[in-house]
Amino acid sequence: MRQGPLAGRYPAVAGMVLLALIPYLALSAALEPITPIIGEQLHASAQTMSLGGGLSNAAYAVGTVLAVALAQHYPQRRMLLIYAALLVVGSILAAAATGAAMFITGRVIQGLCTSLLLIAAVPPLALGYPTSKLKMTATIMNMCIFGAVAAGPAIGGLQAQADGWRPLFWITAAIALAALALAVLTFEDAPPADPDSPRDPLALILAAVGCVAAFFGSSQLTSHAFLDPIVIVPLIGGLATIVVLVVYQAMSRNPLLTIREMLTSTIPVAGIVLALLAAAASVSATALTAAAMAEEYGPLHLGLLYLPELGGAVITAFALGIVITRKSIQYLPLIGMVFLAAGIAVFRIEVPSNEALTLVGSFLTGIGLGASVAPALFVAGFALRATNLQRVFAIVELFRAVAAFMIAPIFAHLALNVSGGLDEGVGIVLWIGFALAILGGIVPVVLYWLGGARPEAPDVEGFLAGEGPGYFSPRLLARLRNSPHEGRTVTEGAR
Repeated sequence: MRQGPLAGRYPAVAGMVLLALIPYLALSAALEPITPIIGEQLHASAQTMSLGGGLSNAAYAVGTVLAVALAQHYPQRRMLLIYAALLVVGSILAAAATGAAMFITGRVIQGLCTSLLLIAAVPPLALGYPTSKLKMTATIMNMCIFGAVAAGPAIGGLQAQADGWRPLFWITAAIALAALALAVLTFEDAPPADPDSPRDPLALILAAVGCVAAFFGSSQLTSHAFLDPIVIVPLIGGLATIVVLVVYQAMSRNPLLTIREMLTSTIPVAGIVLALLAAAASVSATALTAAAMAEEYGPLHLGLLYLPELGGAVITAFALGIVITRKSIQYLPLIGMVFLAAGIAVFRIEVPSNEALTLVGSFLTGIGLGASVAPALFVAGFALRATNLQRVFAIVELFRAVAAFMIAPIFAHLALNVSGGLDEGVGIVLWIGFALAILGGIVPVVLYWLGGARPEAPDVEGFLAGEGPGYFSPRLLARLRNSPHEGRTVTEGAR
C-alpha cells in the first residue's frame, strides 16, 4: 500500500482537515462587508453577487451527497487528493478573478470541494484513531465549522477597512495549497467503502436540482419580491425536490443515504431537528443585527464587536471534546439552545444594538452555536453504526446547509421590506429566531419522551470497533406505538 511520509500521524492528518475546511467557511462569513467592494471592482451588480453566493452554497449542499456516492466506488484517499487540488484551483480562480463569472466559478468550486473534503476526511479521522483522539477530532471539527464562521465578520471587517479583498482570497488560496500538501504527505491508499453497492444517479440528480433551484430562488430576493415567479417557483420547487429525495431514499431498498434508519429512530431525529432549528435561528443573530448597526460603526469596528462569538465557539469546541465520551454529550445541545436563545434575546433588547449588548449577545450566540449543531451531529451518529457515520454527516450537513444558507436571504428580505423600516424588520426576525431556538430546545425533549429514550454514555470503544451503535435509540414515537423497546431492531440489531 502506497503511503506518504506522514501517513497515519494524527497531528498531520488533523492539520490537513483543519486547513481544508477553513477557506470556504471563513470566507462565507467574511464576505458581507467586502461584497460591495468585490462587486465594484468586478463590475458586478448586487444581484449578480447574490446569485454567486447562492450557487456556491448550493454546491456546498450538493457536495455532501456527492461525496458519499463517490466514496462507495472510488479509492477514498485518491479522491481526497482530487478534492484538495480542485479546492486550490477554485481558490486561485476567485482570488485572481477579472470578472464576475470567474469569481463565481471559483466560489462554486470552493463550496463543492469544501463539503467533499468534510464528508471524505472527517469521518475517517474520527473512526481511524483511538478513543483519546476522538476527543480532539470533535474539538477540531467544531473549530473548523463554527470557529472559522465566527471569525469571519472580524476578518471581513479588517479587509473592508483596507478597502480591498484580494489579499484575503490569496491567503485562503495559500491555506488550501497547504491542505493539499498535507493531503499528499499523509496519503494512505484506502479502498472504496462499498464497491459492490448499486450506483444511485437519481439521488444525485434530485440533490443537485433541488439545491440549485432552491438557492437560486432565494438569491433572487436581492432584487425581486418574494412572490415573484423567479423567486417562488424555483424556491418551492427546489424544496419539494429535496423532500422527494428524502422520501425516495427512505423507501429505497439500497439507499445511498441512511434516511430510513435515521428518520425512524428517536435520537437521530431529535439531533437533526435540533441542528436544523439552531442553524435557522442563528441567522437572525448575526448578519441581520450587523446590518442594523452598519450605519453607526465602520466595518472593522463592527467585526470586532462580533469577535466574542469566536471565543464562545472555542470554549464549546473544547467542551465537546471533554463530554464526547460521557452521558452529558446528550445534554450539551440543549444547553446550546438555551445560550442561543439568550443571545438572540440580548440582541432584541435594543435594535440596533449598542456595543455592550452586541459583545454579550455575540458571545452567547457563539456558545449556543458551538454547543448545539456539532454535538447534535455526534449524538445522532452514535445512535447508528460507525459504518454509517459518513452518511450521517452528509445528511445533517445537507439539511443544515439548506436551513442556514437558504433562510438567510429570506430573513434579510423580510427585514428589509417591513413597513416600519430595517430596525423594526430586524426586531421581528429576531423574535422569529428566538422562537426557533426555544423550539429547538423543546422539540428534542418531547421526542425523547415520546420515544422512551434515555441519555446514556456512548460505548465509544464498541462504536469505533464496529460492534454496533454507541447506545440504544428507541424507534421514533415508540411510546405511542405501545412498544418502548421496538427500536432495538433499528439500532441494536447488529450488535
